[in-house]
Amino acid sequence: MKGVLFLKRYGFLWMIAILLIGTMAACSDSDSSSDGSGGEGKIELFSWWTAGGESEGLNALMDQFKEEHPDIEIENAAVAGGGGSNAKAVLANRMQGGDPPSTFQVHGGDELLAGWVAADKMQPLNDLYEENNWKDVFPQDLIDMVSKDGNIYAVPVDIHRGNVVFYNKKVFEENNIEPPKDWNGFLEVAEKLKSKGITPLALGDKNVWPSTMVFESILQANLGAEDYNKLWNGEIPMDDERVVKSAEMFKKVLAYVNEDHSARAWQDGSQLVADGKAAMNIMGDWANGYYKSKDLKPGEDYGWFASPGTEGEFQVITDTFGLPKGVENPDQVKEFLTVLGSKKGQDAFNPKKGSIPARTDADMSKYGKYSTDTIKDFKDSKLTPSLAHGSAAPEQVVTKVNQAVNVFVTQQKVDQFIESLKQSVSSLK
Repeated sequence: MKGVLFLKRYGFLWMIAILLIGTMAACSDSDSSSDGSGGEGKIELFSWWTAGGESEGLNALMDQFKEEHPDIEIENAAVAGGGGSNAKAVLANRMQGGDPPSTFQVHGGDELLAGWVAADKMQPLNDLYEENNWKDVFPQDLIDMVSKDGNIYAVPVDIHRGNVVFYNKKVFEENNIEPPKDWNGFLEVAEKLKSKGITPLALGDKNVWPSTMVFESILQANLGAEDYNKLWNGEIPMDDERVVKSAEMFKKVLAYVNEDHSARAWQDGSQLVADGKAAMNIMGDWANGYYKSKDLKPGEDYGWFASPGTEGEFQVITDTFGLPKGVENPDQVKEFLTVLGSKKGQDAFNPKKGSIPARTDADMSKYGKYSTDTIKDFKDSKLTPSLAHGSAAPEQVVTKVNQAVNVFVTQQKVDQFIESLKQSVSSLK
């Protein structure tokens, strides 16, 4: 991937063990998977898309499927809360119990490959790719993020960018502020805003990962795309001076966030920018869909720029759906995946969600300025995976880093944070 290694060789030993136990238990109980995988002609669509543009995009995709397959019932089984963590917990319990949903949302990269694929819970979809000629329309970089040992295990529906800052245009204009190019410049802007009673950086980290997104943006700025990836391969140690420098900058940045950040979800942080109560918000571009769902106009009410120091780099997050083993209606699920991977399906979904299509042949007339700019950036930038969203490292590493970030946000002890990060990635060696 343009010199970027997305896939890791490290699996979830703990998950495999739990899943094997769950599978044995399911085999001993003939009723354990009676309804969960959906009956004949019914698809249970499992995700965590319940807010703003996310739910609007999901509904548009389901409407497209119903139009093409009125004879197949489709159920929205989205689980709210936790920024995806609640849904992942429910999914883990169901998969362990032999009760998989028909298809489920999972991030491409290690969340899929080192998790469910390594646990032998997913069916290959090579035939679906061949039938639909998807290798001609999906970038190879994305196909690599859902492939292992020659098999393809999921269909990407979107591409999101993680290293992006959304800002309130009116606040910037009234205070004569330009987007900062680096993190020292960010601190200067933040101090100016704070002196005028404006919260410089909105944060809603009730579910922790939004804080991890801020930290990984700083890490990427200090390490650059290539070394950022080496960090999650175990090739660069967590006590590298650039990581320490990033932790120190993270501490400084936290001085400029809203005091109630730990009580807010990500969309609540984004709303502070929408309301003009905060100037900026570091958030994946699902925030673009959220702002549009609030009738805000891109380029007029809100603007955007790459996280300071990461211009020319693109932190990739992709949502995918696959075919779990054990579902009762695989043919119907494949019909849904075919719509999801189609031009019509992706053009129905992505404009509302705020993401860009995974396909390269989208109808650009359906996409606004933010999306068209982002499509260009994706093509021209160096690509990196997102740690916070499960693409850069196995889930157990992500969990431990999130825990370390959560403690740091509260205690702000750099030395302790670095030691916690070293322990978090010890399994990568």
